[in-house]
Amino acid sequence: MRFVSDNTAAVHPKIMAAIAAANRDPAPAYGGDDLTKRLTRRFSELFEKDVTVLPVATGTAANSISLAALCPSYGAVFCHREAHVEVDECGAPEFYTGGAKLVALDGAAGKLDAKTLDAAISNAGIGVQHHVQPAAISLTNATEAGTLYRPDETAAIGAVAKKYRLGLHVDGARFANAVAALNCRPADLTWKAGVDLLSFGATKGGAMAAEAAIAFTPEAAQSLIYRRKRGGHLFSKMRFLSAQLEAYLTDGLWLEAARHANRLAQRLKTGLERLPGVKLMFPVEANEVFVDLPAPMLDRLYAAGWPKRPWPGYPASMIRLVASGVDSEADVDAFLARLTG
Repeated sequence: MRFVSDNTAAVHPKIMAAIAAANRDPAPAYGGDDLTKRLTRRFSELFEKDVTVLPVATGTAANSISLAALCPSYGAVFCHREAHVEVDECGAPEFYTGGAKLVALDGAAGKLDAKTLDAAISNAGIGVQHHVQPAAISLTNATEAGTLYRPDETAAIGAVAKKYRLGLHVDGARFANAVAALNCRPADLTWKAGVDLLSFGATKGGAMAAEAAIAFTPEAAQSLIYRRKRGGHLFSKMRFLSAQLEAYLTDGLWLEAARHANRLAQRLKTGLERLPGVKLMFPVEANEVFVDLPAPMLDRLYAAGWPKRPWPGYPASMIRLVASGVDSEADVDAFLARLTG
């Protein structure tokens, strides 16, 4: 069924075509191909700054390699309690960093705030040999609750990172949805707000398997190439990852697909609000809708094959709907109709 996750969506036709085009001729290996070389220029233009770009195949790899570049084995990474790096990556950040500790903090609707972070870091035992040492902050934008960090909110957290000399990482698996919804420049949500490293997601936006670790400073980039190789993500046929990323950026496809997904999420929200007994759990700001459904509606979904996935700390009747760039308004209407029989 549609809307279970944007991970289940089809690859965007333009990206599939780009993969096929990259397959026509031989090309240098390990990122020596023209496609991969062009990505640095394309992403630098996008972010209005010279950046380092490392394609990888998964968001877990992008997040873990990035955090390893910012955090030593005795360090601490501060993140939201529901962040993907904390909940859904099977200890990969700890593994890639050589044992660093994730410090999970609470925050409404999936978001951390600067004041909470400042208090947690100031009380973390900086300089005390018995404690892990604060080294990095990791945000998720859009968050695991489908909410957004605005540029000023990111900048406030960036100021906290600078105050304590910590690295700032953003898990941008749905970064396109955040930029599209906020109608801002990518730079405003990243380096201008103090971000050192971004995990730029494309898979959820329509790619087959392509993400990028993007460093905004030479210091953040220094060890990335070695960590990618050691982590098993230096692809010999790198051009097939790069082709996806280039197609994703070409003619603004990444934002076009994200805006479309965001609009469908609003259509889902509007339709759900009209149904009796339905409760929206979080503001719908990007392409995710978290909704508490009455038992009869849930039963119809489960009978149709909807996966039963518990969300710890939330009602068992809550489900997540995620719109993608290849879904349609007709798909939304068909889903809503299924809920009512």
